Amino acid sequence: MIMTEFILSNLPWVWVGILIICLVIEAFTMALTTIWPAIASIPMIFISRTNLPFRWQLLIFVLLTIALIIITRPIAIKKLKLGNEKTNADTILGKEVLIVKKITPFEKGEAKGQNGVMWTAKSIDDSEIEENTICIVEKIEGNTLLLRKK
Repeated sequence: MIMTEFILSNLPWVWVGILIICLVIEAFTMALTTIWPAIASIPMIFISRTNLPFRWQLLIFVLLTIALIIITRPIAIKKLKLGNEKTNADTILGKEVLIVKKITPFEKGEAKGQNGVMWTAKSIDDSEIEENTICIVEKIEGNTLLLRKK
């Protein structure tokens, strides 16, 4: 009972604590998960200085958090380009490669990129491709290039 009275009499500090905890978690995860409750806790610091009961403050906090997630998260993800991490392999798409080991419908061959990297390769249409043929990279499946003749 005494602890509850202490917390309820210091609600602005409770919301500051929630803000700090959420920001620390966000700093470690950087996944845009706890930033929304952190932002929602800022107005709660000021709202808690009124005589509004805690249950209504909690409801406002939850509604603010949900609204922020629904409205701003898609925009933030789009602007920050989260989840669209390109790899070095993506840079070879659409580029020319040289076949250094013959590709058959039943056996993968090898292709050499312009940067000198050797790749396992196969034809995108299961056709045969002879050595020293220049091909275009259409797709990547795992570590295998799917090629078409130039």
